[in-house]
Amino acid sequence: MLKKPKNFKFKKTHKGRLNYTFNLKQSFLHAPYALVSLDSARLTAAHIAAAELAIKRVIRKDGTLYTRVFPHLPVTKKPLEVRMGKGKGPISYWMTRIRPGTFLFELDCSLPSLATIAFKVAQSKLPFSTQILIAKK
Repeated sequence: MLKKPKNFKFKKTHKGRLNYTFNLKQSFLHAPYALVSLDSARLTAAHIAAAELAIKRVIRKDGTLYTRVFPHLPVTKKPLEVRMGKGKGPISYWMTRIRPGTFLFELDCSLPSLATIAFKVAQSKLPFSTQILIAKK
């Protein structure tokens, strides 16, 4: 099931720009293993759901997955071959803007090798480059 907000203040928003040049300073909140973005991108609800499913299939019941991003921005699209004008189209999908250094997922499991395997599978599902981080003890 794709994620979307229960209620939102504005029905339609602008997509916004992605030219972030600074690194966002975030840290570990829930778990010792994390998947962190290296680029700025638009991450859709479908991308998040695919990566979550891939991680859950690898870890099975051996760990806990924490998702740190949520698609809160609606993206509209007009149907094909519709004439100009008549307002903005209906909401097509939900997305979030990702900055470099954003923690996407955190994983709490007993084996570090299992976490790296799960995150490598999730990296293939995402449309930008990411890095696997392990917390220092």
